[in-house]
Amino acid sequence: MTTTATAPAVTPTAKPARMTLRTSRSARRRRAALPYLLLAPALVTFGVFKAYPIVDSLLLSFTTGAGSATRAAGLANYRRLLDDPLFWTALRNTAEILVVQVPLMLALALLTAVGINSVLVRWRAVWRLGVFMPAVTGLVATGVMFAFLLRTDDGAVNRLLETVGLPAVDWLGQPFWARMAVVLVLTWHYTGYNAVIYLAGLQGIPKDLYEAAMVDGAGPVRRFTAITVPALRPVLLFTVVLSTIGTLQLFDEPYVLTGGGPDNASLTVSMYLYQNGFRYFDFGYASAIAYALTLLVSVLGAVQMRLMGEKDR
Repeated sequence: MTTTATAPAVTPTAKPARMTLRTSRSARRRRAALPYLLLAPALVTFGVFKAYPIVDSLLLSFTTGAGSATRAAGLANYRRLLDDPLFWTALRNTAEILVVQVPLMLALALLTAVGINSVLVRWRAVWRLGVFMPAVTGLVATGVMFAFLLRTDDGAVNRLLETVGLPAVDWLGQPFWARMAVVLVLTWHYTGYNAVIYLAGLQGIPKDLYEAAMVDGAGPVRRFTAITVPALRPVLLFTVVLSTIGTLQLFDEPYVLTGGGPDNASLTVSMYLYQNGFRYFDFGYASAIAYALTLLVSVLGAVQMRLMGEKDR
C-alpha cells in the first residue's frame, strides 16, 4: 500500500507584511524629505549669496589691509570710525536729508492718496498709474535727468524760477542746495510709490465710519484726524520705517547727481562706504562702516516701531 505525503500549505502572509511595512516607512521618509528638497535650492542660494557674504564681511571688519597683506586689526576699524571727521560729515548729511525728505515725501504721498481716493473716482486708475510711474524709473536715469533740469545756467527749473520772478539757484554748486536737490529727486521718485500704498489702505477703511462722522457733524479735517490717520496707522508705520531705511542707505541719487559734492556737502554714509571699499580698497574699514550703518538702521527702526506701533491692551 503506497502512502502519498502531502506538503503543508505555506501561508504567504509574513513576508508581504514586512515588505508592506518597509514600503510604508520609505514612503513616509520620502514625504518627510520632500519639503526640504523643495527648499534646498532657496536655502543654498541664500547661504551662498546672503549668509556667507554677511558673515564674511563681519569678519572682514576686524581686519586691515587687502589681499595677501590682510591682517587682524581687532576693533581698530570701529575705533577709527569714532575719530573720522569725514564719516561724521557723511552721517550728518544723511541725517539732514532724512529729516527733510521723509516727512515731506510722506505728507505729499498721503495728500495725493486722499485726493485720488475722494475726488477723482472715475479716473482713479489713470491717476494711480500716473503718480506711480516715477517709481519705476531707473535711479541712474533719474539722477541724469535731474542733473540737466537743475543746471544753473540753462536748467529748466531755474528758467521756471526766473519766469515767476525768483532768482536762479545754484542747485549743484552750493552745499545747502545740493542736499535740497537730493531731497527733490527722492521726493519726486518715491512719492507716488507711497501714495499707492496709502491709497490701498484708504480703500480698506469702512465707509460707514465716515458716514457716521458726517451725521455727527464732523468736518473734513476732523474726519481725517479722527478716522483716516488712526486707521492708516499700520500703513504709516510701514512707510516711515521703509523710507527711513532707504534714506539711510542713500547712494544712487547723490552719486549720479552731485558725486558727493560740493566739498562733501552731499556725501552720504553709503557713498563713503563705497569710496573706502572700491576707491581705496580698504575693505576692512568699509565693512566696519557697513555694520555701523546696520546698527543705526536697526536702532532707528526699533525706535520708530516702539513710538508708532500698536500698544498692548
